[in-house]
Amino acid sequence: MPVVRFINALSLWSGRLGALVVVPLVLAMVFEVVSRYAFAAPTQWAFELSYMMMGTIFLLGLSYAVLMDQHVNVDFIHQVLPRRAVAGIDAVGYLIMAGLLAWLTNALVGNVASVYRTGEGTGLSAWNPPIWPYRVIYVIGFALFALQCFAKAIENLLVVFGRTTESPAR
Repeated sequence: MPVVRFINALSLWSGRLGALVVVPLVLAMVFEVVSRYAFAAPTQWAFELSYMMMGTIFLLGLSYAVLMDQHVNVDFIHQVLPRRAVAGIDAVGYLIMAGLLAWLTNALVGNVASVYRTGEGTGLSAWNPPIWPYRVIYVIGFALFALQCFAKAIENLLVVFGRTTESPAR
């Protein structure tokens, strides 16, 4: 199904982009450690930059984790029920999750607009960068997470209604 393939591709690229953020995170932390211990000159930005980059990795990886089925699953139920029953249960779960995530994403959009208007900073260090760019990552991460849950629901519904011979990836 083209919509599902498109959402899956978005999730794949989101996960890859999140993985790439590991490189500047490591470089920044190495710089901080060398600066702090070799030159006794700690940076003002290392803590905030590190939590923002780690959060970015996590947020961009959410949809990728669902795509690759790297999430918690109740396997004993999946092992005893027929494939269509499992797909039905999973479809309902993914639809509920997608709805909740869409609601959360909508609320986060309002939050981004609010912190952008006020120019709010992080307030965690002397650096105090504006927080709105990081909040945009929240919106993107949760929106992709919602889309991937929706795609998984569609995949499972196709199994329930016998429209596919493949079982959803596990």
